[in-house]
Amino acid sequence: MSWRCDLTGKKALVGHKVSHSNIKTKRRFLPNLQNVTLTSEALGRRFRVRVSTNALKTVDHRGGLDAFLLKAKDADLSPKMLDIKRQLAKKQDKASA
Repeated sequence: MSWRCDLTGKKALVGHKVSHSNIKTKRRFLPNLQNVTLTSEALGRRFRVRVSTNALKTVDHRGGLDAFLLKAKDADLSPKMLDIKRQLAKKQDKASA
C-alpha cells in the first residue's frame, strides 16, 4: 500500500533530518493518511478510500464526495476515484437530459 492520497495525490516527500552538529541524513515526510468511508449521494453508494486529513477537510468544505470529485483534476485522482468521477458525470448527464 503506497503512501498516496486517493483524492489529492499527496505523497511522501524526501528531506533531511538535521542534527545539532548540522549533520544531514535522509528522511521521509509522510502524509497523514486515514482509511475512511465516504458516501456518494448521487450514486447511493459508499466507498472505502485512503485520504489525507487535509483532503477530508476539503471534501467536507466543498459539500461532499460528489462535489469534490466533479471539481477535482483528473491527474490528482487515483484510478478508483477516476472511475467514480466518470460514473458521476454519466449520472448527471442522464439527469439533465
